[in-house]
Amino acid sequence: MLRIAIAQLNPVMGDIAGNLAKARVARKQAADAKADLILFSELFISGYPPEDMVLKPAFVKACKVAVRELAQDTADGGPGVIIGTPLQRESGLHNAVMVLDGGAVIAERYKVDLPNYGEFDEKRVFQPGPMPGPVNFRGVRLGIPICEDIWHVELGVVETLAESGAEILLVPNGSPYHRDKMDRRQQVVLTQVIETGLPLVYVNQVGGQDELVFDGGSFVINANKQLALQLPQFAEQLVITDWERRAGVWQCADGEKAILPVGIEADYMACVLGLRDYVNKNGFKDVVLGLSGGIDSALCAAMSVDALGKDRVRCVMLPYHYTSEDSLKDAADCARALGVRYDIVPIAAPVEGFMAALQPMFAGTTSGVTEENLQSRARGTILMAISNKFGSMVVTTGNKSEMSVGYCTLYGDMNGGFNPIKDVYKMRVYAMSEWRNAHVPAGALGPAGEVIPHNIITKAPSAELRENQTDQDSLPPYPVLDDILECLVEQEMGIADIVARGHPLDVVQRIEHLLYLAEYKRRQSAPGVKITKKNFGRDRRYPITNRFRDR
Repeated sequence: MLRIAIAQLNPVMGDIAGNLAKARVARKQAADAKADLILFSELFISGYPPEDMVLKPAFVKACKVAVRELAQDTADGGPGVIIGTPLQRESGLHNAVMVLDGGAVIAERYKVDLPNYGEFDEKRVFQPGPMPGPVNFRGVRLGIPICEDIWHVELGVVETLAESGAEILLVPNGSPYHRDKMDRRQQVVLTQVIETGLPLVYVNQVGGQDELVFDGGSFVINANKQLALQLPQFAEQLVITDWERRAGVWQCADGEKAILPVGIEADYMACVLGLRDYVNKNGFKDVVLGLSGGIDSALCAAMSVDALGKDRVRCVMLPYHYTSEDSLKDAADCARALGVRYDIVPIAAPVEGFMAALQPMFAGTTSGVTEENLQSRARGTILMAISNKFGSMVVTTGNKSEMSVGYCTLYGDMNGGFNPIKDVYKMRVYAMSEWRNAHVPAGALGPAGEVIPHNIITKAPSAELRENQTDQDSLPPYPVLDDILECLVEQEMGIADIVARGHPLDVVQRIEHLLYLAEYKRRQSAPGVKITKKNFGRDRRYPITNRFRDR
């Protein structure tokens, strides 16, 4: 018999003392449940991903000291510990796991396959380890591959462990969320279970870290390929698993099988968790955002309330001459439905002050985009002033469609500390808004019912920077735009292939041009939650100076 605690927890990057304390609390809970062993996620002591922090010797040393302290705790005869930490050895700096028992470190293993794609760049800071062998823990031979080590069968890490006598595979992970990622993880694990004939425990980190959201969703698959346990996504949980060796094969007893969110629900929950942790982990007491009466700001307001509660969200309407009565009413209705503080700060005086100051220089020129953008920049300045005065973080509200083609104003509506919908295309914004009106996601702090007024969802989107303006004056219809952008960004398709989908050549070429042209804006934008397989920033790193066009 063996009892293993799975710790699906939310560490804080760089809070070594806090992460150690969290590990101790979890170990105490495991001890109370008579567990033999507790398994934590990848690089738990440091937080994941640590990026260049691990290049600071003082940081790595502090992690090592924390692990030693935790090892000493195991002298009490309670559960052993498997925990991740950066570790400096003669062979270099490693992404390591330490196995602690009996008051000492009884084994250490290093990650072999260092991912170097998308959001990962571990080869920049870590050295790969040698092929690992099993760890003998209280008479049971444990294989401990780390995260990426199980993703490529051809690399042979798991096969080596099985051939060396491993009886159970325990895998600590720092696997970030993107849409449909959970299915892929389970396919990877199932492949390794089939290849080795061994049961596998997959424990994943949960919580937001800058742009990344770790969704948890830890699970166990037995050697018979059956799912024995499924933890929820987007929430901390410690669960005890009971194991028994039958006919020489370890089997985990059936446990909780959480129903996992999919599609829009999962995306929404990721945005909320990413925003909550960014605000809380960076020490902001509350947030402020401009509530324009449009759908993007309304959805961000709903996410903010779901993440933080209504008392930590302030919404501000910043009307000008072109702000419609519909927008004034819709913004007020949205704020009322969410129960947030709602202020109105007219921007006519500052905009006209800018106009007056610039009049001598602008005399004889035609009024246009420059004057329109003064409205956006006045709004951005006011929101940042509120932030400075009251310590509130500004939530910025531009969607991925707008960010892609530069339909946003630097030092205006792009001002802010974090953007929960930065990686959400416009049509997905509509779908999320309708979904939220019909559902309250697990863990949300906001109210049930219609929190985004129906009129906001149905009216034509507009920046309202001039009379009778709509987004479609400057852009293709959003269903068309989003499809072209997804082809260009996520799929890296060529122009000819996109045209073959039914899009006009001139439209596709124009969108490609705008996409490349707006790179300088995106470099200066606030971070935001990664939702798709390829977000701007970590996943898609294009040069600002770039004359290539696909012709």
